[in-house]
Amino acid sequence: MSGGARSSISQITTVSATFAEDVAAYRAAGAGGIGIWEMKLADDGEAREVLHESGLAVTTCIPAVPSILPLPGMEGPAEPEARIAAIGESLHRLAAFEPTGVLCLTGPAGELGEDEARRIVVDGLRTLADVADRAGVRLGVEPIQRRFREEWTIVSSLPETLSLLDEVGRPNLGIMFDTWHLWDSGDVLDDLERHIDRLVGVHVADWREPTRNTNDRVFPGDGVAGLPALLGALDRAGWDGWYDVEIFSDLTLEDSLWRLAPLEAATRALDGLKRVREEERG
Repeated sequence: MSGGARSSISQITTVSATFAEDVAAYRAAGAGGIGIWEMKLADDGEAREVLHESGLAVTTCIPAVPSILPLPGMEGPAEPEARIAAIGESLHRLAAFEPTGVLCLTGPAGELGEDEARRIVVDGLRTLADVADRAGVRLGVEPIQRRFREEWTIVSSLPETLSLLDEVGRPNLGIMFDTWHLWDSGDVLDDLERHIDRLVGVHVADWREPTRNTNDRVFPGDGVAGLPALLGALDRAGWDGWYDVEIFSDLTLEDSLWRLAPLEAATRALDGLKRVREEERG
């Protein structure tokens, strides 16, 4: 086995594979969990059966419509109200898989301006927090890499996200921490240790230098994000959840990691995570 009891793979890592192919590859590579992307679900009953036979736990799930405000270049309703409704439906659907959490992005302010965008996001998160509570799942807001803020988000650090959640005022909301997004954000190591109780999940990817675009990520240990220090801070703070490897790549690039066969991608993801953990522990 290449991974471990707390090693999981998010399905975007093998974007072109089917749900069943993902499950088979992740299990063969030694993963203990799978992060479901709703866009890969066809027959929910069949998916649950495949998962049950595999023994994989379900970690962080990503809704088909992942953000309250529209994301440039991604499909989905233009109106925040319709997006919030779609996320609410996804929360109920994904709850049936008993995930550790469901991810939500704010989306970028765009032409709305920061104040109006924040008002819409706060109201939307209040609605979704109530839906998540009824569905019995945890909802985690993910802050996005500051270099791509205008394309993705109104929050780009743990303190910014905590401020947003405090304004929302729903105790069942938390934060989805992503190493690729926050590795270079201020006092991230101290922030992790101070606010570990607010985390819903952890996504792991490394930072290619130079990075060519927002999808140009690399396997753990193959970049410059300082993952041993980040995962060490999580461990010291008492994080006992999953480490979910999530690799975005770019099929227009000849060396895209999305061109790899599912088993090779899964194996490299878990081997990289294992090496990082070994380096972290000395």
